[in-house]
Amino acid sequence: MTTEILSTHTPTLFAAAVQRAAERLRAGDMVALPTETVYGLAANALDEKAVARIFEIKGRPANNPIIVHVADVDMAKRCARTWPPLADNLARAFWPGPLTLVLPRGRAIPEIVVAGGATVGVRWPAHPFIQAVIRECGFPLAAPSANLSSRISPTNAGHVHEQLGGKIPLIVDGGQSQVGIESTVLDLTVSPPQVLRPGMIHGESLAAVLENRAPQSARREAQPLRSPGLLPKHYSPRAKLVVLQWRDDGDLHSQLSILNVRVATCFVIAHTCIPAAGDLAEVSVIPHDAEAFARAIYAELHRCDAAGAGWIVVEAPPETPAWAGIADRLRRAAA
Repeated sequence: MTTEILSTHTPTLFAAAVQRAAERLRAGDMVALPTETVYGLAANALDEKAVARIFEIKGRPANNPIIVHVADVDMAKRCARTWPPLADNLARAFWPGPLTLVLPRGRAIPEIVVAGGATVGVRWPAHPFIQAVIRECGFPLAAPSANLSSRISPTNAGHVHEQLGGKIPLIVDGGQSQVGIESTVLDLTVSPPQVLRPGMIHGESLAAVLENRAPQSARREAQPLRSPGLLPKHYSPRAKLVVLQWRDDGDLHSQLSILNVRVATCFVIAHTCIPAAGDLAEVSVIPHDAEAFARAIYAELHRCDAAGAGWIVVEAPPETPAWAGIADRLRRAAA
């Protein structure tokens, strides 16, 4: 299969890409689309056969549900059996944006989308392109990350093509994702609401809407899964990834020695304690700012893999709410 890549950087190209993507989606095809979090592999969420192809192409486990993407609150309500007042409050505060709400599944949503569960995750993404495509189609899109299962999520069209080129008919290039990691997932079917997957909308921000009650964090991964991103190994590069904290260069090299890391193939991604390159393959630096780090981390992991890294060492993030989503992704990538 030849994979077509469409640009969107002028109004004319944007409009043409919307029409082309909508045509493919109406025909039951899959299309890789930009969102503000990561690129998604989209199909008609109401078409069971189209969604099944997502699982097949990605090699996605059948027990891993898919988030449904909508273009407004009314469409979100049609995906859920019930819509509590709290969902309205959260939607007003954070939508469109990187927050997924887990609600009782509506009849219109096929069982395959929710991996046999009774709940559905719904999100109104902020990226103007996927919004325009959903409006043009008139139906919601099932859209997990546009990568092979358990691999690093893509934050630009090149990342998608590297993993799925030749497997899907169309990739739309909407530029670099501006959030950079997947959405926060909040389960509204339990009381108090529970964060199933942390993201860049963190607990302190949610608490302001949840009547100043901080949401609970999921203590164990229930079956069936109510959210993607809960499998132990996820978001992983080909290279072996470890997360370390070090005081200085000597401390870092001591830890690498204990781990039997081959230093000549070791790429280090740091944000605060920057080691000298020395005999390391490479040292790269991401700003010590949670939002900037999130925007950059997946691209850095992709780049290290492309450069032939044997090991990737990431400096541990701070243990604060703003970094919780990043810490979650790194923990699963290192599993």
